[in-house]
Amino acid sequence: MQPQIRTMPPLKYLSAYSDQTRQQVSQLIEENKLGALLSKRYPAAHGVRTDKALYQYVQDLKNEFLRNADPINKVAFDNKIHVINHALGLHTTISRVQGGKLKSKHEIRIGTLFKQAPLEFLRMIAVHELAHVKEKEHDKAFYKLCCYMEPAYHQYEFDLRLYLTHIDVSGSRLWDPTSAP
Repeated sequence: MQPQIRTMPPLKYLSAYSDQTRQQVSQLIEENKLGALLSKRYPAAHGVRTDKALYQYVQDLKNEFLRNADPINKVAFDNKIHVINHALGLHTTISRVQGGKLKSKHEIRIGTLFKQAPLEFLRMIAVHELAHVKEKEHDKAFYKLCCYMEPAYHQYEFDLRLYLTHIDVSGSRLWDPTSAP
């Protein structure tokens, strides 16, 4: 009888991280502790539930950090983002001709997954999409702007990736009131 070789579960959200980090996450998954770790770190979901409240939340961030940036015309939760675009949020610019001028409108859509999530995760996604108003590419300037608006941006992004991994492995959401604990 041959000894079983343990393989790491596919960690698609953590593929850019080191083998050591992925191994630690795999161990948390094997021991069924990943969800508990996240629940302890982020005990409650935020209260931003409507598109109107989300718009106000994003506008407050924009007014605090990007006063001179183009206005945001629409902000909404979107239940199709995660499935269709393999993204968590989208920033789109729509250009239209009005009279003799070209006008652009900025829209931000955030996956409905974030209706029931900690405020830190919502903030990280909102900051990310707001940064696209000024910086189009995911480059050094983009991430510098993200960290300016949210100093713990990279930690929240990592923890969000852990949460997405938890959902993949367990099939349940931690802060969703319809999920069984």
